[in-house]
Amino acid sequence: MMKKLWNQYSYAIILVVLSLLTSFILIVYNGLSGEDGLKKITVNEGDSLWQIAEDFSDEHMLSANEFVEWVERHNGIAGDRIYPGDELILPIAIEKGNGTEVASSQSK
Repeated sequence: MMKKLWNQYSYAIILVVLSLLTSFILIVYNGLSGEDGLKKITVNEGDSLWQIAEDFSDEHMLSANEFVEWVERHNGIAGDRIYPGDELILPIAIEKGNGTEVASSQSK
């Protein structure tokens, strides 16, 4: 009985399984990389957290000190020590309703 079903519907079964798998992968990928208000950058030679805070100052609503503290806390950095090739998550301002909020990677 199972062999007969497989022989009749194998293409449909494979198509459904592949569609579900593809959908699941896309949902997970978009959920991880599409977080509003967070930007991922790679540190270049000579970069500092203070310079990065200044470079992105028009994209966030924090003081330089608050920005540096946020980046250190959410990226596991101690004492402004970053190295070329490090990947950092930055808080970038996003539009919400009436005003602008700063996104956070922590759940509310």
